[in-house]
Amino acid sequence: MKAIVQTKYGSPADLRLREVAEPTVGENEVLVRVRAASIHPDVWHVVAGWPYIVRLMGSGLFKPKNPIPGTDMAGVVESVGDKVTRFQPGDEVFGETIAAQGWANGGTFAEYVSAPQDRLALKPGNITFEQAASVPASGFIALLNLPEASQLEGREVLINGAGGGVGPLALQIVKSYGARVTAVDTTNKLDMLLSLGADRVIDYTREDFTRGDRRYDLIFDIPGNHPFSVCKRVLNPEGRYVPIGYEHYGKSGRRIFGLVPHFIYLMLLARFDKQLGTGKSSRPTRAETIEVLRDLLATEKLTPIIDSVFPLSEIHEAFRHQIEDELHGKVILTTAR
Repeated sequence: MKAIVQTKYGSPADLRLREVAEPTVGENEVLVRVRAASIHPDVWHVVAGWPYIVRLMGSGLFKPKNPIPGTDMAGVVESVGDKVTRFQPGDEVFGETIAAQGWANGGTFAEYVSAPQDRLALKPGNITFEQAASVPASGFIALLNLPEASQLEGREVLINGAGGGVGPLALQIVKSYGARVTAVDTTNKLDMLLSLGADRVIDYTREDFTRGDRRYDLIFDIPGNHPFSVCKRVLNPEGRYVPIGYEHYGKSGRRIFGLVPHFIYLMLLARFDKQLGTGKSSRPTRAETIEVLRDLLATEKLTPIIDSVFPLSEIHEAFRHQIEDELHGKVILTTAR
């Protein structure tokens, strides 16, 4: 089969399209003929091996344990392991191939990939393979970090960085919960955010939301470009601040630990400040979130936004576009059909 192969950590320009053996399938795994896979920041982190701590979190110390990048995909079931009960050959599915927080190669940039059955769900018929492949990792981040629906109905929510990969999904999810949403991003993305249901938009190049008069019950901060102490100014007394922390392809210069020390600090601070964090008593599993995402897609409460689609053979241009250009949705790779 054809696959994108990574032999060392470094630039996406080092990736190569090669012929490799098809993956084997374990007893609880499904072999999927990949139709589409998404590029997202965590994939870049593993390709680059930066920050270095990703190498200790499952990726591999000196080179990737799995030489084929990618974690999210959609495709058609080719075969199933002996203990697989949820799928059969011919099923259209989507999901992830790894259990970790995306900091390891999962093999989806290929014509075939094997995945645990509990990381997959049936693809709704009302969306394309490309749309389905764009959802798993970003959707998991959104659902993991958003408060429960009962805490957001009728509340004021601000999503900072609403026009990226996670933002459009978070926006639509909180709207489905009944919240009123203020979406913050750059000028060219505001119309898209309004079309997705935002009640109000802020152009961050012209207005700083932390200096405004409006107060929020939740600030969902994806880029993390405002300190918590500053964001607290526009939180209601019982409001919450949830940081996601997008490092923008290592431009912070923190090569060793990245933003991990910052998040450890915030986790410790959350023990003393009730406004920091989601307030959830438990966190959903990957298996639970993929089914929630499937239901949201099937009921058209969630519409994935695709920026562009590239064949595997154009992997270098796909990564260049992902890293250097202003995106309106997800960048997708497709295989020959």
